[in-house]
Amino acid sequence: MTKHNTAITVVKLGGTEGVDFSAICVDIAKMIAERQKLVLVHGGSAEANALGEAIGKPPRFVTSPSGYTSRYTNRETLEVFAMAVNGKVNTFLVEQLQMLGVNALGLSGVDGGLLKAKRKSAIRIIENGKKKILRDDYTGKIEEVNVSLLQTLLDAGYTPVIAPMAMSEKGEALNVDADRAAAEVAAALDADTLLLLTAVPGLMRDFPDESTLIKEIPIAGLEKAIEYAQGRMKKKVLGAQEALNGGVGQVIIADGRVESPISNALDGNGTVIK
Repeated sequence: MTKHNTAITVVKLGGTEGVDFSAICVDIAKMIAERQKLVLVHGGSAEANALGEAIGKPPRFVTSPSGYTSRYTNRETLEVFAMAVNGKVNTFLVEQLQMLGVNALGLSGVDGGLLKAKRKSAIRIIENGKKKILRDDYTGKIEEVNVSLLQTLLDAGYTPVIAPMAMSEKGEALNVDADRAAAEVAAALDADTLLLLTAVPGLMRDFPDESTLIKEIPIAGLEKAIEYAQGRMKKKVLGAQEALNGGVGQVIIADGRVESPISNALDGNGTVIK
């Protein structure tokens, strides 16, 4: 893969309540003005949950035998997810960036075969202490990133804004984990930094006690770090591991609720993993 002269930063915006999208967009506009190259990947779980509740199709979250929580996505849930995340969140993020003079281009992993994933048609879960298998699931694990599409967009001056959906080997739309999608994109682009912006200051030894924030983790310490991670943070640490194994220089898990969230993270505030 050709190394770009310009360092590339991949920013993952958490879809949880509290993450300040407008502050992040202002920060992005500053970085773009300084001729930096950025790719954004966003979540949208709060929007998808709210829409599901509003139309009488509330979300169902399931836990895998290894303790990872994810959204159970049958075809109906996938439609709600696409409306909320690919429709609303992606469009209005692009709108905010365009208003700030950033030539943002919104797309999901389905567009141009950007993200190709292997569909997990059946998933194993633990419910009320019992192991179960759920079928008709439209989720997947990303196996391939169409990196030439991203390079083309970046070289043409666009800032890609990616919704976490992917395409199966049969061309079906799938829901994919946004943290792990960002990790795969960062690895494919040979990014210098992957920033995971969320609604906490980083990884804490004793959640939610913010005084136990872990400032730095060497890659060798990641296995231990996964033990400290609670709930959704487990996926972030797993994503960090995948990104670093894929050649990304560093991963920073940082607070998306503060002023100048990206600059703040790049100054070393958060949990730096390298």
